[in-house]
Amino acid sequence: MEDGKIDFFGEAAWINGGSPTYGFLNFGTTGPFAEFFQSFAGSAWADWLFMIGLFGIGLALTFGFSVRLGAYFGALLLMLMYVAAMPPEHHPFLDDHVIYAIVLLGLAEVNAGDTFGVGRKWSKTLIVERYPILR
Repeated sequence: MEDGKIDFFGEAAWINGGSPTYGFLNFGTTGPFAEFFQSFAGSAWADWLFMIGLFGIGLALTFGFSVRLGAYFGALLLMLMYVAAMPPEHHPFLDDHVIYAIVLLGLAEVNAGDTFGVGRKWSKTLIVERYPILR
C-alpha cells in the first residue's frame, strides 16, 4: 500500500500466482479439524473451487437468479469455514459465520431475488420450470 492506495494486484494476489486458500487454511484453522483443512491449503483444486464458488454465489445473490441455490452453497461455505476455525474466538454459537449462514438461508426462504433482482423473470424461464432447484 503506497500513498494510501490499495494494491489489489500485489504479489499475493491470485492473478499473480498467490493462493486464496493458503493463508486462512494454514494459519486460521484450529481445533480438531485443523490438520484436515491444512492438508489442502494452497492446492490448485481448492483455490479454483473456492474462487468459482465465491463467483457463483456472488452472481446469484447480486442479480437475484438462483438465489436459493446460491444461498444454500453460501451457507455451506460459511459453515465449512466455521468448522475450520473451531473453536471460535468469542462465542461458540454466535460466530459471524453462523449468523451470516442464517441470513443467507433467510434470503433463500423469502425468495429475495424476486424483490430487487431478476428472480421473478428467471423463475418463468423454461430451464427453471423444468428444474425448480434453479429457482
